[in-house]
Amino acid sequence: MSALQGPHDLTRGAIAPTLLRFAVPTLLANVLQSLNGTINAIWVGRFLGEGALAATSNANLVMFLMFSLGFGFGMATTILVGQAMGAGDIVAARRALGTTMGLFAIVSVAVALLGWAVSPALLRLLATPDAAQPLALAYLRVIFLALPPMFLGVLLSMGLRGTGDALTPLLLIVLNVLIDAGLNPLLIRGIGPFPRMGIAGSATATLVANYVVLLVGLVYIYARDLPIRLRGREWRFLLPDWALLRVIFVKGLPMGLQMLVFTLSALVMIGLVNRAGVAVTAAYGVAQNLWAYVQMPAMAIGAGVSAMAAQNIGAGRWDRIGPITRVGVIANLVMTGVLILALLLFDRPVLALFLGGDSPAIGIARHIQFIASWSFLPFGVTLVLFSTVRANGAVYAPLLILCVSVFAGRIGFAAALLPRYGIDILWWSFPLGSTISLVLAALYYRFGNWRTPGMIAGLVHPGEEAAEQAKAATEPGGRINPTS
Repeated sequence: MSALQGPHDLTRGAIAPTLLRFAVPTLLANVLQSLNGTINAIWVGRFLGEGALAATSNANLVMFLMFSLGFGFGMATTILVGQAMGAGDIVAARRALGTTMGLFAIVSVAVALLGWAVSPALLRLLATPDAAQPLALAYLRVIFLALPPMFLGVLLSMGLRGTGDALTPLLLIVLNVLIDAGLNPLLIRGIGPFPRMGIAGSATATLVANYVVLLVGLVYIYARDLPIRLRGREWRFLLPDWALLRVIFVKGLPMGLQMLVFTLSALVMIGLVNRAGVAVTAAYGVAQNLWAYVQMPAMAIGAGVSAMAAQNIGAGRWDRIGPITRVGVIANLVMTGVLILALLLFDRPVLALFLGGDSPAIGIARHIQFIASWSFLPFGVTLVLFSTVRANGAVYAPLLILCVSVFAGRIGFAAALLPRYGIDILWWSFPLGSTISLVLAALYYRFGNWRTPGMIAGLVHPGEEAAEQAKAATEPGGRINPTS
């Protein structure tokens, strides 16, 4: 029986309303995060110029590569928390999140200090332009100091989503955006009592926002007595549990590598696009900006499907797994399809916001959108299928499928045929790669062995910490029906 009651219990009730109640706040959080980055880029570009904007882009690439692996471990923790809550074992959920938080607190501080020292070498490795290196260094070093609250804040949000709570992470994102976007111009320009810090001011705004949000999040969790809080003897869950860490590493690393595959494919693709000239590169860059928003419904629905599936697997409700997946697929097709259709119908005024009404790149961007935008429909369905199988710990097949579809289906196809058929081959490689991944994902979902016992098996430690188990049974949102 689930350890949750009310709106955070994803193991009972109508599936479609429950999924949407989870996915919509997650979607809004994703949109706000992207808008925050866009707003900060506008502040930097307007106040400090193109060189500073190029510097932040190079520094942010370093941080994205690091977060790719962190994201995978966070997803593994989310699944563990979800399965534990579904199984009615709130102590196992706290142990899973506590172990990850304790480890990442140490690792993130070590990486922050190391990153500060090696930032010049990292920027040289990325071939950052000489003119942008001093600005990028000033920005990157402060961002490294913001790494601990960033990592821990992400883990807290993912842990909350594992318990079925998507609203609290949204509220924390709203607070983050308000502080970060609000402080950026004040610290860049030195407005009022604030010091004039230039590009370091933009990074400092991010640092302050993340530390404040982490503190507020912890206060809120304890004030509301949310299920993931630790008290008393539970504080020792912050010490490494090596059995849990092994599972989190084994399951989290492949999910983090999937993010790196996307990053690598994007770098290769932009290298091929750059050969076609400035206008095509500009058009493709704008298309990528718009595609970031087109993907958001699928990502939010995938997060909801993963959380729902994990709780239901933990509760033994396999009868709900198929319907959850079907509802997720339908919701993705409707939401993503409407967004793509609107983008294609109103593409000219939207593109003009980026390129100007008379830019020759607008026609190229419209052509790219018409060919490639539809690829996000099969991409979204694939993401939903992957979210379901990952909820039971199946992470290697999705990684293999992604590698095949990206490196063979997309990059291999584009690189092989580009010299003969021209630049359009690059745009057609997107629907081809997405179709290949959908076919392989559907075959694995239908015939694969992902339904075998899940990640939580052997991690509840029957009979251990009986005092905590009994205590949790009497707490709000605590354990109701201990697993055997």
